[in-house]
Amino acid sequence: MTMVTTDSDARASKWSMRSLMAGQSIWIGLIFVALVILFTVISGDAFASLPNARNILAGVAIMIIISLGQMMVILTAGIDLSIGGVLVFSGVVAAMTMNAFAGSIAGILLGLFAAIVSGAVWGLINGFLVTKARIPPIIATLGTLGMSMGLALVLTSGIDLRAPLPLVEGLGSSTVLGFIPWIAIIALALAGVVALVLSQTVFGRHTYAIGASAPAAERAGISVTRHLITVYAVAGLLVGIASFVSLARFGTTTLSGHAEDALKAITAVVLGGTSLFGGIGVVRGVVLGAFIPVILLNGFVIAGVQAYWQQFAIGLVLVVAVYIDRRRHATTGPRRRTKKQQSSPTPIDTHQGR
Repeated sequence: MTMVTTDSDARASKWSMRSLMAGQSIWIGLIFVALVILFTVISGDAFASLPNARNILAGVAIMIIISLGQMMVILTAGIDLSIGGVLVFSGVVAAMTMNAFAGSIAGILLGLFAAIVSGAVWGLINGFLVTKARIPPIIATLGTLGMSMGLALVLTSGIDLRAPLPLVEGLGSSTVLGFIPWIAIIALALAGVVALVLSQTVFGRHTYAIGASAPAAERAGISVTRHLITVYAVAGLLVGIASFVSLARFGTTTLSGHAEDALKAITAVVLGGTSLFGGIGVVRGVVLGAFIPVILLNGFVIAGVQAYWQQFAIGLVLVVAVYIDRRRHATTGPRRRTKKQQSSPTPIDTHQGR
């Protein structure tokens, strides 16, 4: 029997998806409020204070930027585990560039350019490995994680490099209205740009189409290979920007401080309603989802909880989020996927063979 999808079916499906994403945002908001209340009760003013709120916003800024790139990759049914290594490498290159110019304004701008270019180059490498070498995204990006981190350690001999003081004082420590960190404003501006690109441009429509069905996108005339390379490059570019923001905030390259960045970013993206199976997700959810791992870690630190439990909590949240995503996919997926696609045990190998 041949099934025909009518316009009314398409409209109903679109309306259902909008309702689903709205519901996801509400749940994230409720989790956010619950965590704030919980840590306020446990830690009192140490958590519910203006300085700590600024600290949370600064941490969320970095998480939002890297999560935006991760979201774009996951929308195509891929995944990027190289975030931590690429961020460290880009930060090292930026710090070396700025220090070579004695921290001048021109040197800081060149450092930003170096961070963006190095991040984009690693993203291009990821894209070529996934599309041209036909290596599954999880393996390709795991490999570039090791390569980028290793090169960063070689360049620095394992010693953190310091960022120029003007960068730290001018960007990392400055606020708007005495409360909102400038880096948070930058992150929200980037989120707005990505939201517009994904919702209002051909690039965005192609990204969603590839995630929904790469073969169908190819038949529709979309150059899947070229588009995927671009998506990974843009994700790397965003990580490069995040590395510069991290330098401004912490004042050093923090070589050992980004091992869990990919885990946190994936958690934020999936919590925000982006499906690991591709084709579903909105920036608004990712921005809200980025608060959860940051608040968890911040609250645990203030409450004096051991670091091991912090990692356990983030991992648990990710597992629960992925379980919910699979249940949601099992409910909504049959409308747009074949039985063969539904039986696939994992979305991370989707790009192989394209």
